[in-house]
Amino acid sequence: MVSHLCSGEELLAWRRAQLALGGRSVDLDWLLDLQGELRWAELQRLRLRPELTVSLACSLEALAHLWRRHLDGHVPLQHLVGRCPWRDLDLQISAAALIPRQETELLIDLALERLQDPALAPHLRDRRWADLGTGSGAMAVALARALRGWHGHAVDLSPAALDLARINCQRLAPEGGCQLHLGHWWTPLRPWWGQFNLVVSNPPYIPSKVVDALEPVVRDHEPRQALCGGADGLDACREIVELAPQALAPGGWLLIEHHHDQSEQVLQLMESSGLVAAEARCDLGGVKRFAMACREPRSSVTLPPSA
Repeated sequence: MVSHLCSGEELLAWRRAQLALGGRSVDLDWLLDLQGELRWAELQRLRLRPELTVSLACSLEALAHLWRRHLDGHVPLQHLVGRCPWRDLDLQISAAALIPRQETELLIDLALERLQDPALAPHLRDRRWADLGTGSGAMAVALARALRGWHGHAVDLSPAALDLARINCQRLAPEGGCQLHLGHWWTPLRPWWGQFNLVVSNPPYIPSKVVDALEPVVRDHEPRQALCGGADGLDACREIVELAPQALAPGGWLLIEHHHDQSEQVLQLMESSGLVAAEARCDLGGVKRFAMACREPRSSVTLPPSA
């Protein structure tokens, strides 16, 4: 890799010039970190000692070109660099799937916490989990790394998104840790219905009218299929929750991320479907962002005949 040397004074002057064009300083510093490989701590050190010389992974001219593309075309920086840090992962990213959000990281912690439920222990024979609507494969990779020896399944309706998930799983997940399926929510997982101890999903949940009003960096560059949840945003949640009592193992947990104002509706869907112990959880900002519920540990559900 070719190194590009510049002085602290030169870099700080360049940074001021880029921010004068527009955009947020936090985004420009993120670009310096991910593409230029200049860590935030190093940048702060240059503020104190601008006479120091730093080595960048690419030239300031190349970074300026990416910054202008971000400003002029509202292109997400993650698409421009093809990467996104998420939890302890460095994921490959493209326009094929939703960019993993920081708040979704907490969904993995909540899911792993649910596995400590004593009521689930007698039903962990299969040790099987699923990620419905996997997108880039972020949650699937995280679960595969945390639950070694389990049977993992990741589903997506988009062939392009599933190809991206496959790349990330092959790069970052343990071999054999996750099986990928093309299809609609639970449908491709039918052979394992009744065996899933843990299921997570970050489905499309934004109401269609709200999608149209999103910032261009999201609305124009991330797949609408991964954003739009129908008129009220709950179309996907309804489908997932409706079949959960049949697909989950006794005592198995379903965890769903939803829009900031949908907590009561999603919990009601869970309770109406026959799931129990429905509970809301907040994201790091204190917003009710997640809903969880489980299949009754002693329940017996008759599966419908195969189509």
